[in-house]
Amino acid sequence: MPRIAYQGEPGANSHIVCKQHYPDWEPVPCASFEDVFAAVHNGDAELAMIPIDNSLAGRVADIHHLLPESGTYIVAEHFLRIQFALMALPGATTDTLETVHSHVHALGQCRKVIRELGLTPVISGDTAGSAREVAEAGDPRMAALAPPLAAEIYGLEILREDVEDEDHNTTRFVVLSPEMVTAPAGNGPVVTSFVFNVRNLPSALYKALGGFATNGINMTKLESYMVAGEFTATQFLAEVDGHPDDPGLKRALEELAFFTTDIKVLGVYPADPFRAR
Repeated sequence: MPRIAYQGEPGANSHIVCKQHYPDWEPVPCASFEDVFAAVHNGDAELAMIPIDNSLAGRVADIHHLLPESGTYIVAEHFLRIQFALMALPGATTDTLETVHSHVHALGQCRKVIRELGLTPVISGDTAGSAREVAEAGDPRMAALAPPLAAEIYGLEILREDVEDEDHNTTRFVVLSPEMVTAPAGNGPVVTSFVFNVRNLPSALYKALGGFATNGINMTKLESYMVAGEFTATQFLAEVDGHPDDPGLKRALEELAFFTTDIKVLGVYPADPFRAR
């Protein structure tokens, strides 16, 4: 059975999206994102499933720094509607609760129920891990915010369902492979992801991006972050609609090269149908 690695414990959202899109694969839980990449490099898993963006919390910390140097490539993307449940030991009620445990992003996405019940938030490593911690502690004063699957796995009782603040709460995941697998051109919508460094010159970014505008290329993501702690060296992660073999995008990338010090394509992969919705 092929294996796909993810960060978190069984019952996490990453586990759920693995089960949805790779039902015949064995999900391999990993403690950290670094461990996920190591599992792929060591041959412990053929693919990795990594969250990259959330519609409420924005980009997932660390991924943008780790991905360009990970030695992996994006081969697919999937979107998951995030649903959190408030869960506790069987017999516990909302009146017995004092603390609520979860990943920092989950706590930030469920502020309303935390405030309503007057709970003290406690940060855990991940959502499913917080459910395990509550089950192991055996304390009816503790609750967890986690996907419903975690309650089933760890024997907890769901006290409230769908407690996320917004009903559009969605996370985008990317599937990573140690080999570059390029989606074919002319076979449906394609996304191209790449990173680049601009030269430290006035208007360098403006000039670098001009080719995408003049060639009619839709840029769906542009995010910056420092490289090696240097304030003068900025790296950008960009995503555009289209295939590098398309004439317009090919010209835009050629123009980009004139104003950048480095361009690295991270993936050319089919656009998830969720984008159209």
